[in-house]
Amino acid sequence: MRLGVLTGGGDCPGLNAVIRAIVRKGIDHYGHAIVGFRDGWRGPLLNQHEELTIESTRGILPRGGTILGTSRTNPFKREGGPEQIGENMESLHLDGLIAIGGEDTLGAANRLHAEHGLSVLGVPKTIDNDIGATDVTFGFDTALQVATEAIDRLHTTAESHHRVMVVEVMGRHAGWIALYSGVAGGGDVILIPEQPFDIEHVCRLIGRRHSRGRVFSIVVVAEGATPKEGTMEITDGDTDEFGHVRLGGIGHRLEREIEDRTGFETRATVLGHIQRGGTPTAYDRVLATRFGIAAIDAAHDGRWGTMPALRGTRIELVPLAEAVAELRTVSPEEYAVAEPFLG
Repeated sequence: MRLGVLTGGGDCPGLNAVIRAIVRKGIDHYGHAIVGFRDGWRGPLLNQHEELTIESTRGILPRGGTILGTSRTNPFKREGGPEQIGENMESLHLDGLIAIGGEDTLGAANRLHAEHGLSVLGVPKTIDNDIGATDVTFGFDTALQVATEAIDRLHTTAESHHRVMVVEVMGRHAGWIALYSGVAGGGDVILIPEQPFDIEHVCRLIGRRHSRGRVFSIVVVAEGATPKEGTMEITDGDTDEFGHVRLGGIGHRLEREIEDRTGFETRATVLGHIQRGGTPTAYDRVLATRFGIAAIDAAHDGRWGTMPALRGTRIELVPLAEAVAELRTVSPEEYAVAEPFLG
Protein backbone atom coordinates (compact mmCIF):
# COMPACT_ATOMS: atom_id res chain seq x y z
CA MET A 1 0.00 0.00 0.00
CA ARG A 2 0.93 3.64 -0.38
CA LEU A 3 -0.31 5.82 2.48
CA GLY A 4 -0.29 9.51 3.32
CA VAL A 5 0.09 11.12 6.75
CA LEU A 6 -0.40 14.69 7.97
CA THR A 7 -0.37 16.64 11.24
CA GLY A 8 -2.93 19.43 11.66
CA GLY A 9 -3.92 22.07 14.20
CA GLY A 10 -1.70 23.24 17.04
CA ASP A 11 1.66 21.55 17.45
CA CYS A 12 1.93 19.08 20.28
CA PRO A 13 4.62 17.01 22.03
CA GLY A 14 4.42 13.45 20.70
CA LEU A 15 3.50 14.15 17.07
CA ASN A 16 6.88 12.99 15.85
CA ALA A 17 6.56 9.78 17.86
CA VAL A 18 3.34 8.98 15.97
CA ILE A 19 4.96 9.70 12.60
CA ARG A 20 7.96 7.55 13.53
CA ALA A 21 5.76 4.61 14.57
CA ILE A 22 3.68 4.80 11.38
CA VAL A 23 6.78 4.91 9.19
CA ARG A 24 8.75 2.27 11.09
CA LYS A 25 6.04 -0.40 11.16
CA GLY A 26 4.53 0.63 7.84
CA ILE A 27 7.79 0.13 5.97
CA ASP A 28 9.57 -2.57 7.98
CA HIS A 29 6.62 -4.79 8.84
CA TYR A 30 4.12 -4.23 6.03
CA GLY A 31 6.34 -3.05 3.18
CA HIS A 32 4.18 0.03 2.59
CA ALA A 33 5.34 3.40 1.24
CA ILE A 34 4.59 6.47 3.40
CA VAL A 35 4.06 9.99 2.03
CA GLY A 36 4.15 12.95 4.42
CA PHE A 37 1.98 15.97 3.61
CA ARG A 38 3.23 19.39 4.65
CA ASP A 39 1.41 21.82 6.96
CA GLY A 40 -1.81 20.05 7.86
CA TRP A 41 -4.66 19.97 5.35
CA ARG A 42 -2.80 22.54 3.25
CA GLY A 43 -0.51 19.71 2.09
CA PRO A 44 -3.09 17.49 0.39
CA LEU A 45 -4.90 20.59 -0.91
CA LEU A 46 -1.80 21.95 -2.65
CA ASN A 47 -0.15 18.53 -3.18
CA GLN A 48 2.84 19.51 -1.05
CA HIS A 49 4.44 16.28 0.11
CA GLU A 50 7.62 14.32 0.69
CA GLU A 51 8.51 10.65 0.91
CA LEU A 52 9.06 9.50 4.47
CA THR A 53 11.64 6.82 5.14
CA ILE A 54 13.10 5.11 8.19
CA GLU A 55 16.23 7.22 7.74
CA SER A 56 14.35 10.53 7.41
CA THR A 57 12.43 9.83 10.63
CA ARG A 58 15.36 8.56 12.65
CA GLY A 59 16.04 10.47 15.89
CA ILE A 60 12.71 12.33 15.97
CA LEU A 61 11.19 10.45 18.95
CA PRO A 62 12.23 12.99 21.64
CA ARG A 63 11.64 16.06 19.48
CA GLY A 64 8.71 18.37 20.11
CA GLY A 65 6.61 19.88 17.34
CA THR A 66 6.20 18.05 14.03
CA ILE A 67 8.70 17.44 11.24
CA LEU A 68 5.84 17.76 8.74
CA GLY A 69 4.77 21.21 9.87
CA THR A 70 1.18 22.11 10.66
CA SER A 71 -1.54 24.69 10.06
CA ARG A 72 -5.16 25.37 10.91
CA THR A 73 -6.23 25.11 7.26
CA ASN A 74 -9.85 24.01 6.85
CA PRO A 75 -10.35 22.08 3.57
CA PHE A 76 -14.06 22.86 3.68
CA LYS A 77 -13.32 26.59 3.57
CA ARG A 78 -11.71 26.14 0.14
CA GLU A 79 -13.92 25.94 -2.94
CA GLY A 80 -13.69 22.38 -4.19
CA GLY A 81 -11.34 21.51 -1.32
CA PRO A 82 -12.52 17.94 -0.68
CA GLU A 83 -12.50 17.15 -4.40
CA GLN A 84 -8.97 18.57 -4.73
CA ILE A 85 -7.75 16.38 -1.88
CA GLY A 86 -9.28 13.33 -3.55
CA GLU A 87 -7.64 14.18 -6.88
CA ASN A 88 -4.24 14.71 -5.28
CA MET A 89 -4.49 11.45 -3.36
CA GLU A 90 -5.32 9.69 -6.62
CA SER A 91 -2.45 11.35 -8.49
CA LEU A 92 -0.04 10.10 -5.81
CA HIS A 93 -1.60 6.62 -6.00
CA LEU A 94 -2.46 6.71 -2.29
CA ASP A 95 -4.59 3.96 -0.81
CA GLY A 96 -5.49 6.13 2.17
CA LEU A 97 -4.57 8.97 4.48
CA ILE A 98 -3.84 9.14 8.23
CA ALA A 99 -4.72 12.53 9.78
CA ILE A 100 -3.17 13.29 13.18
CA GLY A 101 -4.91 16.13 14.96
CA GLY A 102 -7.49 17.50 17.35
CA GLU A 103 -11.20 18.17 17.07
CA ASP A 104 -10.95 20.30 13.91
CA THR A 105 -8.49 18.10 12.02
CA LEU A 106 -10.43 14.96 12.95
CA GLY A 107 -13.75 16.66 12.19
CA ALA A 108 -12.51 17.39 8.66
CA ALA A 109 -11.22 13.81 8.35
CA ASN A 110 -14.60 12.44 9.40
CA ARG A 111 -16.44 14.57 6.83
CA LEU A 112 -14.00 13.65 4.05
CA HIS A 113 -14.66 9.98 4.78
CA ALA A 114 -18.39 10.12 5.50
CA GLU A 115 -19.48 12.72 2.93
CA HIS A 116 -16.90 12.31 0.16
CA GLY A 117 -15.93 8.66 0.44
CA LEU A 118 -12.21 9.23 0.94
CA SER A 119 -10.14 6.58 2.71
CA VAL A 120 -9.15 8.52 5.81
CA LEU A 121 -8.57 7.59 9.45
CA GLY A 122 -7.50 9.71 12.40
CA VAL A 123 -5.14 9.81 15.38
CA PRO A 124 -6.23 11.94 18.38
CA LYS A 125 -3.88 14.74 19.43
CA THR A 126 -4.40 17.68 21.76
CA ILE A 127 -2.79 19.07 24.88
CA ASP A 128 -6.29 20.07 26.05
CA ASN A 129 -7.26 16.38 26.46
CA ASP A 130 -10.74 17.15 25.12
CA ILE A 131 -11.19 14.63 22.30
CA GLY A 132 -14.24 12.44 22.81
CA ALA A 133 -14.06 8.63 22.81
CA THR A 134 -10.54 8.44 24.28
CA ASP A 135 -9.59 8.65 27.94
CA VAL A 136 -6.33 10.53 27.29
CA THR A 137 -4.67 12.22 24.32
CA PHE A 138 -0.90 12.47 23.92
CA GLY A 139 0.49 15.94 24.58
CA PHE A 140 -1.65 16.44 27.68
CA ASP A 141 0.84 14.90 30.09
CA THR A 142 3.68 17.08 28.80
CA ALA A 143 1.59 20.26 29.00
CA LEU A 144 0.46 19.29 32.50
CA GLN A 145 4.07 18.82 33.65
CA VAL A 146 5.06 22.22 32.23
CA ALA A 147 2.13 23.97 33.90
CA THR A 148 2.70 22.26 37.23
CA GLU A 149 6.39 23.16 37.26
CA ALA A 150 5.51 26.78 36.48
CA ILE A 151 3.04 26.90 39.38
CA ASP A 152 5.67 25.38 41.69
CA ARG A 153 8.11 28.13 40.72
CA LEU A 154 5.54 30.90 41.12
CA HIS A 155 4.78 29.77 44.67
CA THR A 156 8.13 31.04 45.92
CA THR A 157 7.79 34.42 44.21
CA ALA A 158 4.21 34.84 45.40
CA GLU A 159 5.13 34.06 49.00
CA SER A 160 8.26 36.22 48.98
CA HIS A 161 6.40 39.29 47.66
CA HIS A 162 3.05 38.63 49.40
CA ARG A 163 1.29 38.63 46.03
CA VAL A 164 -1.62 36.99 44.31
CA MET A 165 -0.25 35.20 41.24
CA VAL A 166 -2.64 34.45 38.37
CA VAL A 167 -1.45 31.64 36.07
CA GLU A 168 -3.22 31.38 32.72
CA VAL A 169 -2.95 27.95 31.08
CA MET A 170 -4.37 26.54 27.87
CA GLY A 171 -7.85 25.05 27.62
CA ARG A 172 -10.41 26.54 25.23
CA HIS A 173 -13.45 24.42 26.05
CA ALA A 174 -12.04 21.97 28.60
CA GLY A 175 -10.29 22.73 31.88
CA TRP A 176 -8.19 19.58 32.26
CA ILE A 177 -4.83 21.38 32.32
CA ALA A 178 -6.08 24.02 34.76
CA LEU A 179 -7.74 21.46 37.03
CA TYR A 180 -4.91 18.92 37.14
CA SER A 181 -2.06 21.44 37.35
CA GLY A 182 -4.01 23.41 39.93
CA VAL A 183 -4.45 20.33 42.10
CA ALA A 184 -0.88 19.13 41.55
CA GLY A 185 0.59 22.60 42.13
CA GLY A 186 -1.52 23.53 45.14
CA GLY A 187 -3.60 26.24 43.44
CA ASP A 188 -5.91 28.21 45.73
CA VAL A 189 -8.44 29.11 43.02
CA ILE A 190 -9.03 27.03 39.87
CA LEU A 191 -11.19 28.45 37.07
CA ILE A 192 -12.29 26.31 34.12
CA PRO A 193 -14.45 26.85 31.01
CA GLU A 194 -17.06 24.33 32.15
CA GLN A 195 -18.05 26.46 35.15
CA PRO A 196 -18.50 30.24 34.64
CA PHE A 197 -17.00 31.96 37.66
CA ASP A 198 -18.19 34.72 39.99
CA ILE A 199 -15.37 37.23 40.46
CA GLU A 200 -16.72 38.17 43.88
CA HIS A 201 -16.49 34.54 44.97
CA VAL A 202 -12.90 34.40 43.68
CA CYS A 203 -12.04 37.47 45.76
CA ARG A 204 -13.74 36.00 48.82
CA LEU A 205 -11.61 32.84 48.55
CA ILE A 206 -8.46 34.95 48.37
CA GLY A 207 -9.64 37.14 51.25
CA ARG A 208 -10.31 34.06 53.37
CA ARG A 209 -6.74 32.87 52.85
CA HIS A 210 -5.40 36.22 53.97
CA SER A 211 -7.66 36.19 57.03
CA ARG A 212 -6.08 32.87 57.98
CA GLY A 213 -2.61 34.38 57.85
CA ARG A 214 -1.64 33.26 54.35
CA VAL A 215 -0.05 36.26 52.63
CA PHE A 216 -0.15 34.93 49.06
CA SER A 217 -2.49 33.08 46.71
CA ILE A 218 -2.21 31.16 43.42
CA VAL A 219 -5.06 31.46 40.91
CA VAL A 220 -4.98 28.97 38.02
CA VAL A 221 -7.27 29.88 35.11
CA ALA A 222 -7.89 28.17 31.77
CA GLU A 223 -7.74 30.52 28.79
CA GLY A 224 -11.36 29.68 27.96
CA ALA A 225 -12.75 30.40 31.43
CA THR A 226 -15.49 33.02 31.44
CA PRO A 227 -17.22 35.04 34.17
CA LYS A 228 -20.89 34.70 34.93
CA GLU A 229 -22.96 37.06 32.82
CA GLY A 230 -22.91 40.61 34.07
CA THR A 231 -20.15 40.10 36.66
CA MET A 232 -17.05 41.07 34.68
CA GLU A 233 -16.35 42.51 31.24
CA ILE A 234 -14.49 40.44 28.64
CA THR A 235 -13.51 41.11 25.04
CA ASP A 236 -13.68 38.81 22.01
CA GLY A 237 -10.79 38.29 19.60
CA ASP A 238 -10.44 37.32 15.94
CA THR A 239 -11.47 33.87 14.71
CA ASP A 240 -9.56 31.21 12.78
CA GLU A 241 -10.77 29.15 9.80
CA PHE A 242 -12.69 26.80 12.06
CA GLY A 243 -14.54 29.69 13.72
CA HIS A 244 -12.63 29.57 17.02
CA VAL A 245 -11.96 32.87 18.79
CA ARG A 246 -8.27 33.49 19.42
CA LEU A 247 -8.12 33.36 23.18
CA GLY A 248 -5.76 34.86 25.72
CA GLY A 249 -6.14 37.75 28.11
CA ILE A 250 -8.34 36.36 30.87
CA GLY A 251 -5.29 36.15 33.16
CA HIS A 252 -4.45 39.85 32.83
CA ARG A 253 -8.13 40.79 33.16
CA LEU A 254 -8.27 38.84 36.43
CA GLU A 255 -5.06 40.50 37.57
CA ARG A 256 -6.69 43.94 37.36
CA GLU A 257 -10.02 42.84 38.81
CA ILE A 258 -8.54 41.03 41.81
CA GLU A 259 -6.17 43.85 42.70
CA ASP A 260 -8.90 46.49 42.35
CA ARG A 261 -11.43 44.51 44.39
CA THR A 262 -9.14 43.18 47.14
CA GLY A 263 -6.28 45.68 47.32
CA PHE A 264 -3.81 42.78 47.22
CA GLU A 265 -0.88 43.15 44.81
CA THR A 266 -1.57 40.81 41.89
CA ARG A 267 0.51 39.67 38.93
CA ALA A 268 -0.43 37.49 35.94
CA THR A 269 1.69 34.95 34.06
CA VAL A 270 0.47 33.54 30.74
CA LEU A 271 2.18 30.26 29.90
CA GLY A 272 0.81 30.20 26.36
CA HIS A 273 2.74 28.25 23.76
CA ILE A 274 5.39 27.19 26.26
CA GLN A 275 2.97 24.38 27.12
CA ARG A 276 3.01 23.11 23.52
CA GLY A 277 6.74 23.07 22.97
CA GLY A 278 9.74 21.04 23.96
CA THR A 279 10.42 17.36 24.38
CA PRO A 280 7.48 15.08 25.24
CA THR A 281 7.35 13.20 28.52
CA ALA A 282 7.97 9.46 28.57
CA TYR A 283 4.23 8.86 28.97
CA ASP A 284 3.40 10.91 25.87
CA ARG A 285 6.14 9.23 23.82
CA VAL A 286 4.77 5.79 24.68
CA LEU A 287 1.11 6.72 24.15
CA ALA A 288 1.88 8.44 20.84
CA THR A 289 3.85 5.40 19.70
CA ARG A 290 0.97 3.08 20.62
CA PHE A 291 -1.46 5.31 18.67
CA GLY A 292 0.86 5.32 15.65
CA ILE A 293 1.17 1.53 15.65
CA ALA A 294 -2.62 1.16 15.96
CA ALA A 295 -3.13 3.65 13.11
CA ILE A 296 -0.85 1.86 10.64
CA ASP A 297 -2.44 -1.48 11.59
CA ALA A 298 -5.90 0.00 10.95
CA ALA A 299 -4.80 1.44 7.60
CA HIS A 300 -3.32 -1.90 6.55
CA ASP A 301 -6.63 -3.58 7.42
CA GLY A 302 -8.66 -0.93 5.56
CA ARG A 303 -10.40 0.28 8.73
CA TRP A 304 -11.08 3.76 7.29
CA GLY A 305 -13.26 6.19 9.21
CA THR A 306 -11.85 5.06 12.56
CA MET A 307 -9.46 6.34 15.22
CA PRO A 308 -7.32 4.60 17.84
CA ALA A 309 -8.44 5.50 21.37
CA LEU A 310 -7.17 4.76 24.85
CA ARG A 311 -9.84 2.97 26.86
CA GLY A 312 -8.51 2.18 30.32
CA THR A 313 -5.10 0.73 29.48
CA ARG A 314 -6.04 -0.71 26.07
CA ILE A 315 -5.90 0.84 22.62
CA GLU A 316 -9.14 0.30 20.72
CA LEU A 317 -10.46 1.48 17.35
CA VAL A 318 -13.52 3.73 17.53
CA PRO A 319 -15.53 5.44 14.77
CA LEU A 320 -14.28 8.92 13.89
CA ALA A 321 -17.87 10.11 14.08
CA GLU A 322 -17.98 9.08 17.74
CA ALA A 323 -14.70 10.84 18.48
CA VAL A 324 -15.87 14.21 17.13
CA ALA A 325 -19.51 14.01 18.27
CA GLU A 326 -18.79 15.91 21.48
CA LEU A 327 -15.83 17.18 23.46
CA ARG A 328 -14.54 15.48 26.58
CA THR A 329 -14.93 18.09 29.30
CA VAL A 330 -14.52 18.28 33.08
CA SER A 331 -17.60 17.07 34.92
CA PRO A 332 -18.80 18.60 38.22
CA GLU A 333 -17.79 15.38 39.97
CA GLU A 334 -14.22 15.61 38.66
CA TYR A 335 -13.96 19.29 39.61
CA ALA A 336 -15.26 18.46 43.10
CA VAL A 337 -11.92 16.77 43.87
CA ALA A 338 -10.27 20.22 43.91
CA GLU A 339 -12.91 22.06 45.94
CA PRO A 340 -11.72 21.10 49.45
CA PHE A 341 -8.36 22.75 48.70
CA LEU A 342 -9.65 26.07 47.33
CA GLY A 343 -9.32 29.24 49.37
